[in-house]
Amino acid sequence: MADSPSSPADTTNEPLDLVRLLLDEVVFVKLRGDRELKGRLHAYDSHCNLVLGECEETIYVVDDEDDAAPPSEENVKTVKKQLDMLFVRGDSVVLISPSQQG
Repeated sequence: MADSPSSPADTTNEPLDLVRLLLDEVVFVKLRGDRELKGRLHAYDSHCNLVLGECEETIYVVDDEDDAAPPSEENVKTVKKQLDMLFVRGDSVVLISPSQQG
C-alpha cells in the first residue's frame, strides 16, 4: 500500500519530524553564546524547547588577556558541567543533531 509508511523517511514531512525520531536518543545541541549540550532527548515542542537528561554542557570562554589579538585555540578555555536534567528554551537552540557515539 502506498498510504502506509514503510520506513522512517516516509514519516518525515516537516523539520520537527526529524527531531521526533531522536526521542530517547543521545543528541548534540548547539546553542547561542558558545555553548554546546550532549544528552538524552526526553521531550520537545514546536518552539524547539527541549528536555535533556544525563546532559553534559560545554561552554567555550575566550580569555581576555590580550584584547587586541584575535581568538585562538590558546586563549579559548572550555568549562564542562554534568547535569541530571535540563530544560532548554527553544530560542537559544541553533542546531539539534544525533550525537556521534565514541
